[in-house]
Amino acid sequence: MELIFEKSVESRRGFCFGASDVPTQASIPSKYARKEDALLPQVSELDVVRHYTLLSQKNFSVDTHFYPLGSCTMKYNPKFTEALASLPGFRDLHPLLAQLAGGERWTQGALQVLYELEQWMCEMTGFKNFTMQPLAGAHGELTGIMLMAAYHKSKGNTQKKYVIIPDSAHGTNPASAALAGYETVSIPSNKEGGMDLEALKAAVNEKTAGLMMTVPSTYGVFEPNISEIAKIIHSVDGIMYYDGANLNALLGRARPGDLGFDVMHVNMHKTFATPHGGGGPGAGPVGVNEKLSRFLAISRVVKRDDGLYALDYDYPESIGYIASFYGNFAILVRAYGYVLMLGREGLMDTTNHAVLNANYIMKKLAPYYKVCFDRICMHESVFSAKVQAARGVHAIDIAKFLIDQKIHPPTVYFPISVPEAIMIEPTETESKQMMDRFIEKMIEADILSQRDPAAFSKFPMTMPVERPDEVKAARDVKTSFFLPAVTDAA
Repeated sequence: MELIFEKSVESRRGFCFGASDVPTQASIPSKYARKEDALLPQVSELDVVRHYTLLSQKNFSVDTHFYPLGSCTMKYNPKFTEALASLPGFRDLHPLLAQLAGGERWTQGALQVLYELEQWMCEMTGFKNFTMQPLAGAHGELTGIMLMAAYHKSKGNTQKKYVIIPDSAHGTNPASAALAGYETVSIPSNKEGGMDLEALKAAVNEKTAGLMMTVPSTYGVFEPNISEIAKIIHSVDGIMYYDGANLNALLGRARPGDLGFDVMHVNMHKTFATPHGGGGPGAGPVGVNEKLSRFLAISRVVKRDDGLYALDYDYPESIGYIASFYGNFAILVRAYGYVLMLGREGLMDTTNHAVLNANYIMKKLAPYYKVCFDRICMHESVFSAKVQAARGVHAIDIAKFLIDQKIHPPTVYFPISVPEAIMIEPTETESKQMMDRFIEKMIEADILSQRDPAAFSKFPMTMPVERPDEVKAARDVKTSFFLPAVTDAA
């Protein structure tokens, strides 16, 4: 893969700055000023456009390839929501405008979006209030744990120091609990993929602050004992925390607030089709029930008796600000438009199709790959490549094979408790034809593992980066930092 510097030709220019009429040197201390010109590539505008266009074509994305990344939910983002977020009335708003004298009258549209989205989120999840401020799912997690801590502090529960987390949890769960000052206790799963109730009962005591769990779990299955789990935690005045990463499997079918949870965060990209991170913006709104509502972050958007929307700061027990201004507003506009477009029936259809697609893939691949839990899955299914590994072909090898088939690999080696794990989530946006092609390629990989297992050492053969040293990339910061972006697919 050629670097832009390798295309440099002496005296070639794509743009030239005219002579500056502003004295810049005087404002820069001499010890910081350059002694010689920066070493930049000398390329034309056409060189630059072609270079970066070709680079973009080497990347995998939801817009270009099937992307069955389990747990992460790489859902297609409809383009009309991008247009909504670009409307000048939203795009050009200054975040301080609403706080200026009389500024609220100029921000009624934006405040209405925040207010109505909160009402819809409450209706869909069964909670009393939401804050839209958290900037990502993990940030929402931390916010939720802070609310848990505020609740215990208000009651003088100074002995509360442990947060219980099942072994099927997302890795951010114990990290968020630790950041908030809690210690974590892991609970093993049973053979059906649910939580071991006896182990839970043995772990719960008066020092238990709460429990964090994902329903359905990262095994892709629903927790049938959720009501019993909630009773156990509430019996010691613990808080039930719902990791909303997999809400797209329940939306319109069950509400976390009705299942016994007290607080939750929502990963907007997974359920409401907003962009998925990548170092950029995100959103992780947090909902709470009645007993946590007074601790919610400020400011909060309210609707006055005269019908106008306003900012309210009058919550003396609030945990305060947890993000600048009102969160990543453009992401929330996208979610608002998505909910408006689909409505109740449409949102339920997305859930139905996400679950149907995952079960279709699970049934089709069951004769070739070991299904971890022999029961109906939800939005994703977890397989083990143990049979293939016995032939010398591991989950990572199958992932590399799929790259050459122009398919982004599913998640491999997660959940970590499943040996040779392959976690597949097609989402609701993929067609049967696309899933059939993926299934065909997965079967091809199994057949090839029997016929010629040594062939997998060569994959991928179509990418600029072939098989980087995975261990070195993970451990050597300098190496992993400078790897080209395409190694996400390679």
